[in-house]
Amino acid sequence: MEKYARQAISEGLKTADDLHVAGDSELYRVLNLHYNRNNHIEVPPNFRYVVEQTLREFFRAIQGGKDAEQSWKKSIYKVISRLDDPVPEYFKSPNFLEQLE
Repeated sequence: MEKYARQAISEGLKTADDLHVAGDSELYRVLNLHYNRNNHIEVPPNFRYVVEQTLREFFRAIQGGKDAEQSWKKSIYKVISRLDDPVPEYFKSPNFLEQLE
């Protein structure tokens, strides 16, 4: 996420609101591949929105020079944690991984 925010700044973007994440973007694809390697799980409807908001938070922090502070990402994680969905019950099943195969 940090890499993409820095890239946007280096490309001359001025405001976080100019950042948009499409469902076919590289960032979306990379994150889905990382967390959903075999595409066994349907991507939640608000995933793209959360990715976009996270990218914007990183952008704002870097643009504001917060990345010079030691624990600068903590405030970002607090903001994006509010966007989390509850964990679906089927993830809590002891047989969850077997159900995917």
